Amino acid sequence: MLVIVTIWRGTLQFGSQNLTLFVVTVIFYILFSIPCFTLIKMRWRFTLQLTMQVVGDIGFMVILMHASGGISSGLGLLLLATLAGAGLISRGRLTLFYAAVASIAVLLEHTYSVLRFEPASAQFVQAGLLSVGYFATALLAHTLARYAAASERLAAQREVDLENLAQVNQLVIQDMQDGVLVVDMDGVIRHINARAEHMLGPLAGQRDALLPQYAPALAESFRRWRDDRDGGDLNPVPLFDNRLNARYVSVGANRRVGAVIFLEDMTRVQSQALQMKLAALGRLTGNIAHEIRNPLGAISHAAQLLGEQPAANDTMQRLIAIINDNTQRLDRMVVDVLRLNRGDRAQRESIKLVEFLQKFVEQFCQVEKIRPETFAIELKANPRVLFDRNYLDQVMWNLCRNALRHCRRETGSIHIRVSTERSGSIVKLDIIDDGPGVPPALRGQMFEPFVTTDAGGSGLGLYISREICEANGALLDYIETPAGAQFTVSCRTGG
Repeated sequence: MLVIVTIWRGTLQFGSQNLTLFVVTVIFYILFSIPCFTLIKMRWRFTLQLTMQVVGDIGFMVILMHASGGISSGLGLLLLATLAGAGLISRGRLTLFYAAVASIAVLLEHTYSVLRFEPASAQFVQAGLLSVGYFATALLAHTLARYAAASERLAAQREVDLENLAQVNQLVIQDMQDGVLVVDMDGVIRHINARAEHMLGPLAGQRDALLPQYAPALAESFRRWRDDRDGGDLNPVPLFDNRLNARYVSVGANRRVGAVIFLEDMTRVQSQALQMKLAALGRLTGNIAHEIRNPLGAISHAAQLLGEQPAANDTMQRLIAIINDNTQRLDRMVVDVLRLNRGDRAQRESIKLVEFLQKFVEQFCQVEKIRPETFAIELKANPRVLFDRNYLDQVMWNLCRNALRHCRRETGSIHIRVSTERSGSIVKLDIIDDGPGVPPALRGQMFEPFVTTDAGGSGLGLYISREICEANGALLDYIETPAGAQFTVSCRTGG
């Protein structure tokens, strides 16, 4: 306003009635604005500061109107911006009060001018319309402020909801059995859950790691999926030695934008299929086990009676022996199948392992009619183990029978070793033979049911042994060695 008055003083109406009052008022207006800008940053008593500023704007503007000829100067229109801004900033509070103060000030100024200078009475209409404009602006600002406040509250609530939803999604993704990776268009890993890191390896705290550097095989599969726009979302060839399968879901309409990669552990899928197979087998054997054993008993008894006949010759005795051998084999298979689910009923106790092994070897040698020197027991510790005694005996019979079947039956052909790990908290029981070992083609299936290399075996011994160990909190593993076969039972130390 000072610049306008200085340059166009003769052509404009600003300060036309009292130039000195106009200039002095503008200077004081500037001086009043400086502390207002300073104090408002402190947020100290915001409503009081806002009221003082609005009242100051109204007062200074009305004085400038008076110095410029009153309503006809048009300066009163500038208060519309003040009232609108105050209404929005104050969220609608005191908006009508500010409009009332501005209207009263304008009407008082015009009344004073009428009484002193006798202007045309028609300008009362202009003053009234200007006051109506003040109230209309205040009402509009009040309405907009109310809508803005409601929108802010809704946005704040939505922000909380979205944050909670994001946390829930994070927890769900972290606890998923499948691995999850989010990859953008440049191959940068934006998110990865713990399961994916367990499958592919840890990222070691890296941010925005590149998929080709982290998992090159998966990156190549992702590239082929991204370039093949008409292909499916499932990777046709499992990755990492057929251990993992990848499924891709595009994050947008275009595959090149990025994708969510789901990694599925094929070993877990195979384990679930095996559990379903065993569940069906359990239902089947539960229904027919007794029906099988009864005819087997009748056949065995009839064969025994035939063998006692005086007219039984050598050929008949050989046929009877074949019948007895096969009935015994079928009976052992039925018994093994019925024991599939008995591991859950294990009654664990603290067992002195060395004393148990000595009695077991003595009994095993008597039953199998072998020399005690066939066994070699190596004791690196004398621990107690927490195990069900009957089930530990069953596991040792299964493992030692397998070792005896494949070993050379020489001195020390079956080697039993006892040691401890993790400061004595884990006991390792190794059963090692000097036979040819397990063929590489069967090593991945040796613990599955009905897998055997012995024509007279049921293929359930190793599977039942592993199930028994798991029921007793132990692990049964096959250890690859240069010669022979080694099975290791890792169990807890008993108090």
